[in-house]
Amino acid sequence: MATKVLVPLLGEGVEEVTVTKWLKQVGDTINELEPLLEVNTDKVDTEIPAPASGVVLKIEMQEGAVAKVGEVLALIGASGEAVDGGQLTVDSKKPTSQPSAPIAQAAPTTANYQPPTTNRELGFISPVVAKIAAEHGVNLADVPGTGLNGRITKNDVLKFIENREKGVESSKPSAVSGQQLPITDYQSPGHVAGDQLIKHSLIRKQIAEHMVLSKHTSPHVLTVMEVDMSRVVKHRAANKSVFARDGVNLTFTAYFMQAIVAGLKAYPNVNSSWTDEGLLIHSAINIGMATSLGDPSTGSGQGEGLIVPVIKGADGLSLLGMARAVNDLANRARTRKLQPDEVKGGTFTLTNHGISGSLFAFPVINQPQCGILGVGAMQKRAVVVTDADGNDFLAIRPMVYLSFVFDHRILDGASADWFLAKVKETLENWS
Repeated sequence: MATKVLVPLLGEGVEEVTVTKWLKQVGDTINELEPLLEVNTDKVDTEIPAPASGVVLKIEMQEGAVAKVGEVLALIGASGEAVDGGQLTVDSKKPTSQPSAPIAQAAPTTANYQPPTTNRELGFISPVVAKIAAEHGVNLADVPGTGLNGRITKNDVLKFIENREKGVESSKPSAVSGQQLPITDYQSPGHVAGDQLIKHSLIRKQIAEHMVLSKHTSPHVLTVMEVDMSRVVKHRAANKSVFARDGVNLTFTAYFMQAIVAGLKAYPNVNSSWTDEGLLIHSAINIGMATSLGDPSTGSGQGEGLIVPVIKGADGLSLLGMARAVNDLANRARTRKLQPDEVKGGTFTLTNHGISGSLFAFPVINQPQCGILGVGAMQKRAVVVTDADGNDFLAIRPMVYLSFVFDHRILDGASADWFLAKVKETLENWS
């Protein structure tokens, strides 16, 4: 009997995956636990191993398809074994010709389309689902949910909209012989000969969706402070070799993380999320760090998007522990070895936009968090320094701008500045 390859549970809260690449095709021989395909969830690529040895008899989910946990991805069995009620699969590595697909039934027209009328409880509706429904005028009570406990997923809404549009299109008569008008290729404004269209990657689509959602959800406000990093620079120089003996690269990111922890502990409202019922203050301090993704074969960080691995329980880590966690997550993020759970559960985010020389930035909040801290490039600048006697003089100091973007539904300007001032104080008084 053929063995079913099911979508495994890849982490808490992971309900569906996107098939990104099949490593084996129909007719290929595969050994147990050998990688069969790659899937993506929240920008994390994961290999799914074969649960048994044999031949790939059938692939149920093509590349780009979205599959829910527990759904069948493929069938593995003996060469020539029958599947689908007796239909034989190939017994060599050359796929046989597939029978013609039956003609699909025509989509219902608007004249006879009857959406389900139900007063069922909708349960939890994600911001993405709510936004799509609002933009397309969809009554969510009419959408059948296929998620956990009947929850309405993004794909449920998109499928509903697609079926509705098909119904509208099929009801439109053609100007010629009553037939439907042919579908023509869409040409974007400004398109000229020689332009190149680069298809969006899955990660780029996910980033775009998340960024648009965030700007639609939170009123973003930016506040900036300048920090003298003299003490941090001195401390790092004195301890970098000591940390290296433990196999840890002491980066400035670890110091910023520790300063954020101090700020969140002093002002817990920043470590929160907005809900319609009230302000949800998180008991755990889990800090995400935006990490650029590049081509692992070249080490390039250009154009591949970014991912935000999360340091869980950041308030329980020493500087050494924080530096080790930063090293580990950053390295595994760039080599595509993160687990799905490691990009979930963040309560605040740090992004270091100054790596390429940027001084100021206006980062986008990582929903459903309250805020995000951007770190600019460190520069030596002449600043006015006041000594213990109150005398002012010019001095050269390593300075950095911290850009704090916050959700104005949760924080006002004063409370945001208090948090940022605490981060600044922690860095400037490091000992």
